[in-house]
Amino acid sequence: DGKIYDAYVIYPRNHINEANFVEYFVYQIMPDILENKCGYKLCIHGRDIYPGEDTASAIEKMMQKSRRLIILLTQQLINCKESAYDQHIALYNALIQNDTKVILLEIETIGNYEKLQESLRFIIKQQGTIKWKEQHTVHPQSSNSKFWKQVRYHMPLTLKSS
Repeated sequence: DGKIYDAYVIYPRNHINEANFVEYFVYQIMPDILENKCGYKLCIHGRDIYPGEDTASAIEKMMQKSRRLIILLTQQLINCKESAYDQHIALYNALIQNDTKVILLEIETIGNYEKLQESLRFIIKQQGTIKWKEQHTVHPQSSNSKFWKQVRYHMPLTLKSS
């Protein structure tokens, strides 16, 4: 199908250089489970899009080469007044062009969705979110947890090489 990635990951990038759970989740947990244990290929901003590249066109190109868009819903995403460029493009592709499936991961408890932009609320109403509750479990890195099973259900089929 001409796609290189199984999913493009959209997450709120904080401009303060502080390590936080969201970045740990994006750079450590997700690749460990989805790439290493399940065989998916993720496109993660900051890892697969390099500094110096024309960010806007690189983001669009990477999204076009991805089968799914994963958007991490966090308090920071809600409280951020200007949403990231990649989020705008992702929602445009999903809602207007209707050519890319979106997977919404609720990494932090959001509560009510009223403060989210309308397009995100529409997608949530259509398909809901997958809620991260793994901090309550003993093995958050288990690919067989309910959370990761739900994520894999929404991901494209992988072609396992045997």
